[in-house]
Amino acid sequence: MERYGSHRTRHLRGALIALTAAGGLLLTGCSGVSDGSSSDSGQGNGQSGKQDSGGGSGGYVPSLPDSSGEQQDGDQSGREGTTEGESKGETEGEFAPSPDYLSTFALDVDTASYGYARRTLADGHLPDPATVRPEEFVNSFRQDYERPDGNGFSVTVDGARTDRKNWSLVRVGLATRTAEEEGERPPAALTFVIDISGSMAEPGRLDLAKDSLGVMTDRLRDDDSVAIVTFSDEAETVLPMTRLDDHRDQVHDAIDDLEPTESTNLGAGVRTGYATAVEGLREDATNRVVLVSDALANTGDTDADSILDRISDARREHGITLFGVGVGSDYGDALMEQLADQGDGHTTYVSNETDARKVFCEQLPRNIDLTARDAKAQVAFDPETVAEFRLIGYDNRRVADDDFRDDSVDGGEVGPGHTVTALYAVRTKQSASGHLATATVRWLDPDSREPHEESGQLESNTLNDTLWNAPSRFQVTAVAAYFADALRRGDDRWTTLPSTPTLGELAERADELAETMEDKAVSELAESIEQARRYGAP
Repeated sequence: MERYGSHRTRHLRGALIALTAAGGLLLTGCSGVSDGSSSDSGQGNGQSGKQDSGGGSGGYVPSLPDSSGEQQDGDQSGREGTTEGESKGETEGEFAPSPDYLSTFALDVDTASYGYARRTLADGHLPDPATVRPEEFVNSFRQDYERPDGNGFSVTVDGARTDRKNWSLVRVGLATRTAEEEGERPPAALTFVIDISGSMAEPGRLDLAKDSLGVMTDRLRDDDSVAIVTFSDEAETVLPMTRLDDHRDQVHDAIDDLEPTESTNLGAGVRTGYATAVEGLREDATNRVVLVSDALANTGDTDADSILDRISDARREHGITLFGVGVGSDYGDALMEQLADQGDGHTTYVSNETDARKVFCEQLPRNIDLTARDAKAQVAFDPETVAEFRLIGYDNRRVADDDFRDDSVDGGEVGPGHTVTALYAVRTKQSASGHLATATVRWLDPDSREPHEESGQLESNTLNDTLWNAPSRFQVTAVAAYFADALRRGDDRWTTLPSTPTLGELAERADELAETMEDKAVSELAESIEQARRYGAP
């Protein structure tokens, strides 16, 4: 396994005690890798505090609440005015950044944006910049982070210098345990909400869904259950929650009978889907709604907030999560993303039979279980060594810093076998030496709802290597982020990354990496970059 200047940190056993103890908080090293399940039930506002890292350099980490439950004020020493901190602009001197040295976001394992961009490029044109979400490009590729033994996360923090003076890319990597063998997971109760509107008649939509659902039905276990809801202008439960053991033929018949009809009342479909899921709720199972649609809602309720408000009880009281599967060349990306984000789930996009079978027949059955609920990450940059930073992507997943330990604030739901990567552009101070950042992930146990935290940290001596000499997986992460950056360029809502390569250079890098790693997904990345270059992307 390739590591990039990484050391293992000590587990944060009992985060409240460990983080408030003097000295010995974390072992400093080139970067932090931690895995375990330390518990912390406190809530607070996440303001920064200066802690002794125990290794000679100060670990700048979020402080914890005092015994009254109120947050202690952090030490703000070392900040040099409002010209430093979280960057809102492209280069130093071109923005008015916040003096805040904290970055907080809800975890996200969506990949739909990258899949839809690939489909758009394959169809001969560039994607709309508004549909490009860099974190979903980055999270579409396999990582080699160490994994924890139980529920929760391991934390890896590493980085590499770019060609631009004092600017680096810093990667925060979170990983859950590997997926259990098929027989070891809890049973599943899956309610499929399937769009059968007229637009789903296009090849690569309903036909893909039917084929993949049929194969998946044969691969699910006998103790799993399936319900099917269809919607066009109205919604209908065509198959109530049905145990598969002796009823697979009944499920196949319901799938085979699916035919496209009229308009798209997505709101009715989601409401009926959740009502069906609640009616067939299984206390001993993982209950999930799977929405399959092009998300081109044109009838009834078309607002994500309004749709989700109507099914909020089912989500909150019963923990029923939403998994969105997008299809079609014309795709309602924004609506599907909002539904999944606010429905405690995630989205993916399928454009061909290979994609569809991978999602329905491999990923969904294997990752039915949850290992973490309401997961959030907070990265505390050290103002003594960091001049400015910017989180790349996660625009719709930002969380107020003071909500990091407020467990009533939604985070992300993550299952086994997943990795989550956040990439930062970081400008270090001239001749900076010592601690750069501490990354902390907080989540609720999916069963007990007890909060836990795990942390890792980064030291400046990690950043001695250049970006293109970093380990292969780090380079793939950078290429994916730069590619997303190029597709969004020209839109004033976003700023460019430091030391941006040309698309031709990125395609060449991706080709070399694909050959070295023998990774088909990276080869497809190179192909998409080359297509974007031919179509005139900057």
